[in-house]
Amino acid sequence: MNTTELAKELGLSKGRISQYVSEGKLDGCFTGAGRARRFNVDKVRAVLEQRLDPGQMLGNGAETKRRLRDGEAAPEATEVTPAVPKRDGQLPRNDPDRYELARIQKVEEEARRLRRQNMLEEGSVVLADKAAREATRALSRELAQVEDFLRRAARAIADELGVDFKEARKLVIDLWREHRGARAEAMAEEAAVATMDAEEDEVDF
Repeated sequence: MNTTELAKELGLSKGRISQYVSEGKLDGCFTGAGRARRFNVDKVRAVLEQRLDPGQMLGNGAETKRRLRDGEAAPEATEVTPAVPKRDGQLPRNDPDRYELARIQKVEEEARRLRRQNMLEEGSVVLADKAAREATRALSRELAQVEDFLRRAARAIADELGVDFKEARKLVIDLWREHRGARAEAMAEEAAVATMDAEEDEVDF
Protein backbone atom coordinates (compact mmCIF):
# COMPACT_ATOMS: atom_id res chain seq x y z
CA MET A 1 0.00 0.00 0.00
CA ASN A 2 1.08 3.59 -0.57
CA THR A 3 0.86 6.21 2.18
CA THR A 4 -2.67 7.32 1.28
CA GLU A 5 -4.00 3.76 1.21
CA LEU A 6 -2.29 2.86 4.48
CA ALA A 7 -3.64 5.96 6.24
CA LYS A 8 -7.18 5.11 5.11
CA GLU A 9 -6.80 1.47 6.12
CA LEU A 10 -5.64 2.33 9.65
CA GLY A 11 -7.81 5.40 10.20
CA LEU A 12 -4.77 7.67 10.50
CA SER A 13 -3.76 10.83 8.65
CA LYS A 14 -1.10 10.83 5.96
CA GLY A 15 0.82 13.26 8.15
CA ARG A 16 0.84 10.82 11.04
CA ILE A 17 2.13 8.04 8.77
CA SER A 18 4.90 10.34 7.53
CA GLN A 19 5.71 11.24 11.13
CA TYR A 20 6.10 7.57 12.07
CA VAL A 21 8.38 7.04 9.09
CA SER A 22 10.59 10.02 9.97
CA GLU A 23 10.78 8.86 13.60
CA GLY A 24 11.88 5.41 12.47
CA LYS A 25 8.86 3.68 13.99
CA LEU A 26 8.04 1.93 10.72
CA ASP A 27 11.55 0.86 9.78
CA GLY A 28 11.42 -2.52 8.05
CA CYS A 29 7.74 -2.08 7.19
CA PHE A 30 8.16 -0.49 3.74
CA THR A 31 10.26 -0.40 0.61
CA GLY A 32 11.15 2.56 -1.59
CA ALA A 33 11.10 6.24 -0.73
CA GLY A 34 8.89 9.27 -1.27
CA ARG A 35 5.94 8.60 -3.57
CA ALA A 36 7.39 5.21 -4.44
CA ARG A 37 7.24 4.07 -0.82
CA ARG A 38 5.09 0.97 -0.34
CA PHE A 39 4.07 -0.42 3.02
CA ASN A 40 3.44 -3.96 4.21
CA VAL A 41 0.23 -3.34 6.14
CA ASP A 42 0.57 -6.46 8.29
CA LYS A 43 4.01 -5.41 9.44
CA VAL A 44 2.77 -1.89 10.14
CA ARG A 45 -0.10 -3.26 12.25
CA ALA A 46 2.25 -5.46 14.23
CA VAL A 47 4.65 -2.58 14.94
CA LEU A 48 2.07 0.06 15.81
CA GLU A 49 0.15 -2.30 18.08
CA GLN A 50 3.27 -2.39 20.26
CA ARG A 51 4.36 1.23 19.91
CA LEU A 52 1.26 3.37 20.39
CA ASP A 53 1.19 4.73 23.93
CA PRO A 54 -1.95 4.93 26.10
CA GLY A 55 -2.50 8.60 25.24
CA GLN A 56 -2.66 7.77 21.53
CA MET A 57 -5.20 5.03 22.21
CA LEU A 58 -7.79 7.37 23.76
CA GLY A 59 -10.66 9.08 21.96
CA ASN A 60 -10.31 8.70 18.18
CA GLY A 61 -7.29 6.51 18.86
CA ALA A 62 -9.65 3.76 20.03
CA GLU A 63 -10.74 3.41 16.39
CA THR A 64 -7.10 3.22 15.36
CA LYS A 65 -6.60 0.45 17.87
CA ARG A 66 -9.59 -1.45 16.48
CA ARG A 67 -8.28 -1.14 12.94
CA LEU A 68 -4.84 -2.31 13.98
CA ARG A 69 -6.27 -5.40 15.63
CA ASP A 70 -8.62 -6.27 12.74
CA GLY A 71 -5.81 -7.75 10.64
CA GLU A 72 -3.19 -10.39 11.42
CA ALA A 73 0.51 -9.71 11.21
CA ALA A 74 2.46 -11.46 8.46
CA PRO A 75 4.31 -14.59 9.65
CA GLU A 76 7.69 -12.91 9.30
CA ALA A 77 6.55 -10.05 11.51
CA THR A 78 5.07 -12.24 14.17
CA GLU A 79 7.12 -12.56 17.30
CA VAL A 80 6.40 -14.32 20.52
CA THR A 81 6.37 -11.64 23.17
CA PRO A 82 7.21 -12.95 26.62
CA ALA A 83 4.57 -12.41 29.22
CA VAL A 84 5.16 -9.31 31.28
CA PRO A 85 4.27 -9.77 34.93
CA LYS A 86 1.97 -7.29 36.60
CA ARG A 87 3.58 -4.69 38.82
CA ASP A 88 1.74 -3.54 41.91
CA GLY A 89 -1.56 -4.68 40.43
CA GLN A 90 -1.01 -2.74 37.18
CA LEU A 91 -1.52 -4.18 33.73
CA PRO A 92 1.59 -4.50 31.50
CA ARG A 93 2.21 -1.48 29.29
CA ASN A 94 1.24 -3.27 26.05
CA ASP A 95 -1.84 -5.00 27.43
CA PRO A 96 -4.85 -3.85 25.32
CA ASP A 97 -7.02 -3.78 28.43
CA ARG A 98 -4.75 -1.06 29.83
CA TYR A 99 -5.86 1.27 27.03
CA GLU A 100 -9.52 0.46 27.58
CA LEU A 101 -9.20 1.14 31.32
CA ALA A 102 -7.46 4.44 30.62
CA ARG A 103 -10.25 5.46 28.24
CA ILE A 104 -12.94 4.53 30.77
CA GLN A 105 -11.09 6.46 33.49
CA LYS A 106 -10.94 9.54 31.27
CA VAL A 107 -14.70 9.40 30.62
CA GLU A 108 -15.49 8.91 34.32
CA GLU A 109 -13.27 11.82 35.34
CA GLU A 110 -15.02 14.08 32.85
CA ALA A 111 -18.43 12.96 34.15
CA ARG A 112 -17.37 13.75 37.73
CA ARG A 113 -16.09 17.16 36.67
CA LEU A 114 -19.37 18.04 34.94
CA ARG A 115 -21.40 16.72 37.87
CA ARG A 116 -19.42 18.86 40.31
CA GLN A 117 -19.74 21.93 38.06
CA ASN A 118 -23.51 21.49 37.81
CA MET A 119 -23.90 21.09 41.57
CA LEU A 120 -21.75 24.15 42.22
CA GLU A 121 -23.83 26.23 39.84
CA GLU A 122 -27.03 24.98 41.48
CA GLY A 123 -25.65 25.92 44.89
CA SER A 124 -26.28 22.43 46.25
CA VAL A 125 -22.63 21.93 47.23
CA VAL A 126 -19.70 24.06 48.35
CA LEU A 127 -16.09 23.10 47.73
CA ALA A 128 -14.40 21.95 50.93
CA ASP A 129 -11.41 24.29 50.58
CA LYS A 130 -13.68 27.30 50.09
CA ALA A 131 -15.82 26.27 53.07
CA ALA A 132 -12.66 25.82 55.17
CA ARG A 133 -11.42 29.32 54.31
CA GLU A 134 -14.75 30.90 55.16
CA ALA A 135 -14.99 28.96 58.43
CA THR A 136 -11.44 29.99 59.39
CA ARG A 137 -12.20 33.67 58.78
CA ALA A 138 -15.46 33.48 60.74
CA LEU A 139 -13.79 31.66 63.64
CA SER A 140 -10.94 34.18 63.75
CA ARG A 141 -13.45 37.03 64.04
CA GLU A 142 -15.29 35.26 66.85
CA LEU A 143 -12.07 34.54 68.77
CA ALA A 144 -11.08 38.19 68.49
CA GLN A 145 -14.46 39.13 69.96
CA VAL A 146 -14.00 36.67 72.84
CA GLU A 147 -10.53 37.99 73.71
CA ASP A 148 -11.82 41.56 73.60
CA PHE A 149 -14.61 40.56 76.01
CA LEU A 150 -12.11 38.88 78.35
CA ARG A 151 -9.98 42.04 78.47
CA ARG A 152 -13.01 44.10 79.37
CA ALA A 153 -13.96 41.51 81.99
CA ALA A 154 -10.45 41.71 83.46
CA ARG A 155 -10.80 45.51 83.67
CA ALA A 156 -14.14 45.15 85.49
CA ILE A 157 -12.64 42.62 87.94
CA ALA A 158 -9.64 44.86 88.61
CA ASP A 159 -11.85 47.89 89.26
CA GLU A 160 -14.33 45.94 91.39
CA LEU A 161 -11.75 44.11 93.53
CA GLY A 162 -9.03 46.72 93.52
CA VAL A 163 -6.40 44.46 91.94
CA ASP A 164 -3.83 45.22 89.26
CA PHE A 165 -5.50 45.25 85.82
CA LYS A 166 -2.49 43.82 83.95
CA GLU A 167 -2.24 40.86 86.32
CA ALA A 168 -5.98 40.22 86.11
CA ARG A 169 -5.90 40.42 82.30
CA LYS A 170 -2.92 38.06 82.05
CA LEU A 171 -4.58 35.52 84.35
CA VAL A 172 -7.86 35.55 82.40
CA ILE A 173 -6.22 35.46 78.96
CA ASP A 174 -3.79 32.67 79.95
CA LEU A 175 -6.66 30.53 81.27
CA TRP A 176 -8.66 31.15 78.10
CA ARG A 177 -5.80 30.25 75.77
CA GLU A 178 -5.06 27.08 77.74
CA HIS A 179 -8.70 26.08 77.38
CA ARG A 180 -8.71 26.96 73.67
CA GLY A 181 -5.59 24.88 73.02
CA ALA A 182 -7.04 21.84 74.77
CA ARG A 183 -10.30 22.13 72.82
CA ALA A 184 -8.41 22.50 69.52
CA GLU A 185 -6.48 19.28 70.16
CA ALA A 186 -9.65 17.41 71.11
CA MET A 187 -11.49 18.59 68.01
CA ALA A 188 -8.53 17.70 65.76
CA GLU A 189 -8.58 14.15 67.15
CA GLU A 190 -12.32 13.92 66.49
CA ALA A 191 -11.86 15.16 62.92
CA ALA A 192 -9.07 12.65 62.26
CA VAL A 193 -11.33 9.66 62.95
CA ALA A 194 -14.54 11.13 61.52
CA THR A 195 -16.20 9.16 58.71
CA MET A 196 -18.74 10.20 56.09
CA ASP A 197 -22.34 9.12 56.45
CA ALA A 198 -24.31 7.41 53.66
CA GLU A 199 -25.53 10.70 52.21
CA GLU A 200 -22.06 12.16 52.12
CA ASP A 201 -20.69 9.01 50.46
CA GLU A 202 -23.37 9.32 47.79
CA VAL A 203 -22.26 12.80 46.71
CA ASP A 204 -18.53 12.34 47.26
CA PHE A 205 -16.56 12.99 44.07
